[in-house]
Amino acid sequence: MLLPPDPVLPAGYVMRPMQWSDLPEVHALEQRLFPLDAWPLSFFEEELAQVGPEHDGGTRAYRVITGPVPGRVPDHAFSGQNTPVVSALTTQGGGEAGAAEGEAGPAEGETGAGEGAGVVLGYCGLMCVPPLADVQTIAVVPEAEGLGLGTAMLQWMVAESARRRARDLLLEVRADNPRAQALYVRHGFEHIHTRAGYYPGDAAGGAPGAGNARVDALIMRRHLVG
Repeated sequence: MLLPPDPVLPAGYVMRPMQWSDLPEVHALEQRLFPLDAWPLSFFEEELAQVGPEHDGGTRAYRVITGPVPGRVPDHAFSGQNTPVVSALTTQGGGEAGAAEGEAGPAEGETGAGEGAGVVLGYCGLMCVPPLADVQTIAVVPEAEGLGLGTAMLQWMVAESARRRARDLLLEVRADNPRAQALYVRHGFEHIHTRAGYYPGDAAGGAPGAGNARVDALIMRRHLVG
């Protein structure tokens, strides 16, 4: 299967390895985007500790996108989560730290325009233990919706999984998040399994009488080889 090229971001935005110094900002976004079950800071730290080249035993890869905050604010953020530890309102999981790849200078998979000035607008994480790779997390702030940042991070994870010799890329997404599901389908993912009641219900809404019923997780897969 033909894999996507490394993504090209709008001018002024850059995707780069997540660094330890990014963790306070990333964790603040995590708490904002995943209000029911945000990852603790210690989980991000544990994930970043597993970042590095494959030949050094690294199994994680993490990126952040930085840039100026757009002037418009849509109603909802795109996000999603897939993790064996906690669940969230978006998609979430593992990590790659800039410290493991070098704190300065471009790294493999870095892409974008400008010097990365601005704030963290999105982040994503990948775990890869060939022949499988897994989307650990992908989230974009509402203010940056419509810029293609979620698509860019997904393209990077597909390409990075292939570079690491994975044959399939898996992810989990909430059954009540059709927008994220549509994005994944457009990029070649198919629904292969359902985990009943995997995610917590939305305490802020839901159908009358539904309470906070838990939400199914849809397991989706993209083949990276023919």
